[in-house]
Amino acid sequence: MHAAKVYFCDFRTRPGRNMIKKFRNLINKAGFGEIDFKDQMVAVKMHFGEPGNLAYIRPNYAAEVVAMIKELGGKPFLTDCSTLYHGLRSNAIDHLETAMKNGFSPLTVGCPVIIADGLKGIEYREIPLDLRHCKTAKIGSAIADADIIISLNHFKGHEQTGFGGAIKNLGMGSGSRGGKLEMHSSSKPRMEGENCTACGICVENCSQQAVSLNEQEQAEIDEELCIGCGQCVALCRFDAAQVVWDQSAEVTAEKIAEYALAVVRGKPNFHINIIASVSPYCDCWSHNDAPIVPDLGIAVSYDPVALDKASVDMVNQAPALTASMLADKGCKPGDDKFTLIHPNTNWLKGLEYAQLIGLGSMDYQLLIES
Repeated sequence: MHAAKVYFCDFRTRPGRNMIKKFRNLINKAGFGEIDFKDQMVAVKMHFGEPGNLAYIRPNYAAEVVAMIKELGGKPFLTDCSTLYHGLRSNAIDHLETAMKNGFSPLTVGCPVIIADGLKGIEYREIPLDLRHCKTAKIGSAIADADIIISLNHFKGHEQTGFGGAIKNLGMGSGSRGGKLEMHSSSKPRMEGENCTACGICVENCSQQAVSLNEQEQAEIDEELCIGCGQCVALCRFDAAQVVWDQSAEVTAEKIAEYALAVVRGKPNFHINIIASVSPYCDCWSHNDAPIVPDLGIAVSYDPVALDKASVDMVNQAPALTASMLADKGCKPGDDKFTLIHPNTNWLKGLEYAQLIGLGSMDYQLLIES
């Protein structure tokens, strides 16, 4: 397998060459213009940040990607799917309001912002896979229907996969509510009867009539009828409908890789990792802890596996910041930072599996641009 090219630039600037110009130059050097964007619908997949979290990508970078796509004749839109957990991104209305508050609006980025899996997170396309874990992938409709996929990713730590980069953004981020449930869990939702208030919202909104109230006026799920869409989890305000979390971080990482493959397979795709504000946890939290390393730069590639491998290598080679969680963990030179922070994860296994199924190559050539 040949070494994939990963292009990288740091954050050093000078008069007449600001970071946006460096960003554009980096993307051009990587061959972004070789993609035929003419009249194509282009999904720019990203994370808009949970309210209260300030580590997410600056909208300026998204605006520049959008401008470049338009110049090449494409029809871009920024997109993400709603979350499985409760928060201010669990439905399209709250999600769009969050995106706007965090600076991602048509006025600031120059294109529409579309929540890919619809109003309540149940609009998806089933993409055939037939792989180790997933026979199909439930991908948000707007992402599945796009002609070209661009991932714009904040590279950081993650409590389930060790780190979050291109593969995590593409895979977990593009799954509908049912898709996220499949990746997170080995089973369908469960009901914790003691939390149930018999409000009936899960009964009213189950598309399969799989939820009913029993004689004790508690919600219960008919396993034969349930399709695992996760709608009851999203709607329940009392934590009665719950996800049964998978106990294996490796299985979750492998499922995410399978979903990422479903998103990009057969389509032109390009990937961007912003390695700045490298917080220990995902941007899905409503807060962000101090960065674990200095802001390093931006890496781009046609290969999401090579891009993530190069990014994690750069973070592991960088000095640890003493005013961060790494100091609490007793980080020493040479330590694997993401495994130190999240010892129950194995990021390498996730990349190895992504390579195995043909998502990309861990073998990369790092090309430094000034």
